Amino acid sequence: MERRTIGAGALAVGAVGLGCMPMSWAYSTSRQRGDESLRAVHRALDLGSTLLDTADMYGPFTNELLLGRVLKERRSDAFVSTKVGLLVGEQHIVANGRPGYVRRACDASLRRLQTDVIDLYQLHRADPEVPVEETWGAMAELVRAGKVRALGFCAVGARGGRRSGNRLYDATIRQLRRIQQVFPVSAVEAELSVWSPEALDTLLPWCETRGIGFLAAMPLGNGFLTGTLTPGQGFERDDMRARHPRFTAEMMAANQPIVVGLRRIAARHGDHVTPAQVALAWTLAQGRHVIPVPGTKHERWVIENAAAARLRLSPQDLAEVAGLPGAQGSWE
Repeated sequence: MERRTIGAGALAVGAVGLGCMPMSWAYSTSRQRGDESLRAVHRALDLGSTLLDTADMYGPFTNELLLGRVLKERRSDAFVSTKVGLLVGEQHIVANGRPGYVRRACDASLRRLQTDVIDLYQLHRADPEVPVEETWGAMAELVRAGKVRALGFCAVGARGGRRSGNRLYDATIRQLRRIQQVFPVSAVEAELSVWSPEALDTLLPWCETRGIGFLAAMPLGNGFLTGTLTPGQGFERDDMRARHPRFTAEMMAANQPIVVGLRRIAARHGDHVTPAQVALAWTLAQGRHVIPVPGTKHERWVIENAAAARLRLSPQDLAEVAGLPGAQGSWE
């Protein structure tokens, strides 16, 4: 697989990563199978999808434990990205950016992952009660201690208080400017897909001009852009799509033209090319610093996603994607 680099340290990873969250968090608990997830991770590494993206809150903790079973055998094959800064309660999630907590959380993640070093340690959310410079400084100490190789910052949760247009990531960029003064940011993770392209306006260019890698979260639109979901199919209560405004039966039907457009482009590239691969190829085409991180717990989708790294979209294809209707059903 094509290799891409993250940050000024030129950390090399496969062009398509693997989001591990669905293996133990947020998507249909009844369909989670440990053995199947392990096969998916092993196949990803076999195919060159070396970036494994997890977090201590996924499960919580069980996602890191699962990956630790693979890393115990194949640490040299993997690039491990995990996150800190969120605590999961019974009915709530809260941020914790206190330096002492960050240090303890890192040691716990290292134990669960069965590794001596985390390749990319990301701040999942900034704690509004703690200056972000203090949290970032504690994370920088972990780099100096040899427990972490590089630091990243997540902007995935912008939906909670999102504003429209190119001002969506203003607050994130202000935080990034502040923490850059403390220690270099190697990567930013944020949502980017055909139906959620907002990061293209300001956040993606900001990263590119500074040599910062961009991890594209949810590049398949939580599964919608794969074309495998049916409007009105329903989701389990613990599946986050059951509460997602774009996954009501009405909105899924209204957004079908996006999938139809992706399927039309796929057909021009061959009978075996899928809408999901076109969506991932579009994400890859947004810059050499962009690494899509599609989440899955199934080996068959790992294989399909990895193959997207070989798909090259033409200027006509990219123009056609740009002309697709915007997604209906927002978080506002």
